[in-house]
Amino acid sequence: MIEIRNELKRKNQTLVFTNGVFDVLHRGHVEYLEQAKSHGDVLVVGLNSDNSVRKIKGEGKPLFKQQDRALVLAGLSSVHYVVFFEEETPHEIISALLPDFLIKGGDYQIHEIVGRDVVEANGGQVVTVPITPGYSTSELIRKIAELLKKGKIAL
Repeated sequence: MIEIRNELKRKNQTLVFTNGVFDVLHRGHVEYLEQAKSHGDVLVVGLNSDNSVRKIKGEGKPLFKQQDRALVLAGLSSVHYVVFFEEETPHEIISALLPDFLIKGGDYQIHEIVGRDVVEANGGQVVTVPITPGYSTSELIRKIAELLKKGKIAL
């Protein structure tokens, strides 16, 4: 990915970076990634590895393995590359790639965004984009569990 980043610089193309777990992909994710891509030429998604997800969210997560989550993300027209990271945060990969734009959802405050320090120090911009109201993975899982409990759906 670093070689690709260097090639993008030579071509004067901008690299946009965002990251997340993206376990159960839904409309909110798709709209978020499209907004992120609109900030530059190439969108790279840093994807928490399975081990990383377990470190931050506990056992039982993620629901889908990293290869499955990566394949679904890579199938979106807005996503050019998906890279895994093992750490709890993407600071290391952000520091290596030094994106022109670092994007996070509007539920984050700029000062909370991991990697902001290195991106801004290298002339990049950190941007939050609005999240689509009513769409969250946790809420989707809660609704499914409620429907199962009420017998409205079955496995």
